[in-house]
Amino acid sequence: MLRPVIQPVHEIAAEVIRQTGKDKPADAALREVLKSLRDLAPYDATEVAKTVFIYYRWHVWLREERGVEAKMRLALRLNQRFQSDESSMPFSELRAKAVPAWAAEVMAVGDEWLCSLQREPKLWLRAKRETVGQLAEKLLGAEVSPRLPEALLYRGEEDLFKTPEFHAGEFEIQDIASQMVGQLCNPQPGETWWDTCAGEGGKTLHLSDLMQNKGMLWASDRAEWRLAKLKRRAGRAKVFNYRSAAWDGGKKLPTKTKFDGVLVDAPCSGIGTWQRNPQARWTTTTNDVSELSAIQKNLLANVALSVKPGGKLIFSVCTLTRAESTEVVEAFNASHPDFEPLIFPDIKLNERTVAGASSLTLWPQDLEGNGMFIAGWRRKKV
Repeated sequence: MLRPVIQPVHEIAAEVIRQTGKDKPADAALREVLKSLRDLAPYDATEVAKTVFIYYRWHVWLREERGVEAKMRLALRLNQRFQSDESSMPFSELRAKAVPAWAAEVMAVGDEWLCSLQREPKLWLRAKRETVGQLAEKLLGAEVSPRLPEALLYRGEEDLFKTPEFHAGEFEIQDIASQMVGQLCNPQPGETWWDTCAGEGGKTLHLSDLMQNKGMLWASDRAEWRLAKLKRRAGRAKVFNYRSAAWDGGKKLPTKTKFDGVLVDAPCSGIGTWQRNPQARWTTTTNDVSELSAIQKNLLANVALSVKPGGKLIFSVCTLTRAESTEVVEAFNASHPDFEPLIFPDIKLNERTVAGASSLTLWPQDLEGNGMFIAGWRRKKV
């Protein structure tokens, strides 16, 4: 039986780009096209994905070119030039073309951030606490981060999902900024926590590991299919101290339990992921920012009474806009006098140390990961 002829990488990438639009994000089109090419080697699939995201990273520079293939070739040349010498691209040009004009109206747009957006994103793993050292030795191309104890930077080319270590639940693919959220939650073994917007469970699994699989974790999400994925991931990671429940974010909560800690990793505009997901720069709008800010404020208000006196409330979003970060904190402070700021331990980043803070803005250049905003409160004891 003849095997089907596989198209060259650039032709497959061009097909993904043609299928991408506002109603079909690039990552969804990428999954769809790659799923149809079952004989494509993992390395080639990775190259297709890189090519697609490079195209959107340099999107505005390509407008004068005609045709997807010509645009893609120019994007690859621009990317190669920038990766070889970042100073070849003036900050003024990055400011005009790397992000939409409205970004400067809703957040600080600094030169370092703009530069970080055009770099290739790093791949981060979160190892189980007891496997960090051994895992770094077993996975060729993995190195332990000096910033977070369980974070591993992976530079290898192996298909991680096929490794015996992955199937044994020794690690998860999780961005380092996302791992910082779990570290600042700092749940203790035997405590009771609620991950309110758990999604597919990346932070739920991290909280469980920090709790040494002891105590109780609730995980909720509005989408039951995400909770189904969490169940599969939890089984592989051997996480047993959790229960899941659907919750739409409204005032009717999934449980009457009072918690030692509640994590609200809220829906957001995702601007902190624009390096990893560059197409979103051109589909996100200021309306998204304002609508999501209102949702975040409601989520915090709805879960506040679930926190025990003396317990923690942690808010996190992978975005950097004022409306979805500091303004949410200010609104919560004004309406909830029964909570006080939770002072985080000193946090060492690449070029700075944050001390005595109850909120933290992580820029992509701080940890070579996603952008993230994290804030914490403690409910006052009666």
